[in-house]
Amino acid sequence: MSIRTRMLRPFAIVSLSVAMAWTGLAFIQPAPAAAATAQISVSTSKANSIIALGNRYLGTPYKFGSPSGVTRTFDCSSFTQYVYGKNGISLPRTSSAQAKKGTYVSRSNLRKGDLVFFSTSSSNGKIAHVGIYAGNGKILHTYGAGGVKYSSMNSGWWSSHYITARRVS
Repeated sequence: MSIRTRMLRPFAIVSLSVAMAWTGLAFIQPAPAAAATAQISVSTSKANSIIALGNRYLGTPYKFGSPSGVTRTFDCSSFTQYVYGKNGISLPRTSSAQAKKGTYVSRSNLRKGDLVFFSTSSSNGKIAHVGIYAGNGKILHTYGAGGVKYSSMNSGWWSSHYITARRVS
């Protein structure tokens, strides 16, 4: 081996090692913006799936106390328990128990798929109803005549009886 080859060999090895290390870093550490975008789109995708499944039951009759897993009738919490469950999110059976799951979300920060909670005329200001926030001030829920339906939560009854919201995943 010539003296020139012996001198260039360590330089070539070091150069190749540095190049491989830099290339490896590109695969190990994703850009923070890309990671944040991926997390948001997964969440949005799950919310859209929950709402799409709920839409399949529009008009399904409301019946207080409908049991879990039954789809010929729903009450508010059996409806949310069912559609979230089919999307891999386990919820308890009652609206008051569902209100203890996930994390608190302020009304001004609601996103599609958040659970929204309300009082009713007979609940004395306590949580007695749950719906799914569907965006644009609308909730997908079931209550009374018409069964599963969309309602506005920005005016009227639901606006004045709003209590809190939770984000579950």
